[in-house]
Amino acid sequence: MKNQSELSIILVNYNGLADTKECIDSLQKYLNFPCEIIIVDNGSKKDESKVLQIKYPEVTCIRSEKNLGFAGGNNLGIHKSHGKYIMLLNNDTIVKDNSIDFLIQRLKSNPEIGAVSSKIRFAFSPDIIQFAGITPLSKITFRNETIGNGETDKGQYNSPHPIPYLHGASMMIKREVIEKAGLMPDIYFLYYEELDWSVRIRESGYLLYYEPRCTVFHKESRSTGIKSPLYYFYYTRNRLLFAVRNGHGLNKYLSIIYQITIALPKNSFVFLLKGRFNLIKASFSGAFNFFLLKHKKRIVC
Repeated sequence: MKNQSELSIILVNYNGLADTKECIDSLQKYLNFPCEIIIVDNGSKKDESKVLQIKYPEVTCIRSEKNLGFAGGNNLGIHKSHGKYIMLLNNDTIVKDNSIDFLIQRLKSNPEIGAVSSKIRFAFSPDIIQFAGITPLSKITFRNETIGNGETDKGQYNSPHPIPYLHGASMMIKREVIEKAGLMPDIYFLYYEELDWSVRIRESGYLLYYEPRCTVFHKESRSTGIKSPLYYFYYTRNRLLFAVRNGHGLNKYLSIIYQITIALPKNSFVFLLKGRFNLIKASFSGAFNFFLLKHKKRIVC
């Protein structure tokens, strides 16, 4: 059955048993075509892969004793997958119809399209959009905007179009693209890895697309906590890392200077006013850790 499945869906689980069960249940309820589902239990405190394997014997469950991060966990699942198309889906998402098939249709429609992301709406406010595309990052500040975020979905973003970056919560990619562009970079551990991967896929000659006919519902930040110290540690560190790996010429160095001398002090001042000293510490720790990282630069083949 696995080798006959055109699609492999990979869910990375980290202490998220209830969410993962709900996601699997929704996939099994609504998908009406053969599909390989792979669960990577990514260093959960308890071996949740055993529980999942018993409840879902038809699903492939993999246990990593170590937390490999978002990229590392997904890469482990990719290595075990068989599908021509591979969907990386957050375990804190659910589907409410069979619209994942539209992602496959989009990839089949044009050989130049290498990967696609769905429309994403918030699970607890299901009429509100989280993602309907994204704008390019600016060259120095490395800031951009998520299209439609916070808006009520009235069909205003129902036109498919190319996008510069995929959304990590819901993206599907052709296996041939991974073979050419490589696996997701695991140096980030958490946040920014899908942006870096998107750049590499585009540099390999492929288009990235937004396909609004498919909607996935996302619970958002259930694993790390909204605006937690963990978030700000990796957000600060990985913005600098992304600049080093993907910036060009003088702009690369201007971006690093901007983030260290302007963005970091500004954010810290805001945290100070709110009494969030833990977020100040996390942000500075992230910046310091960036300078300690080895092999920061990306090797372009």
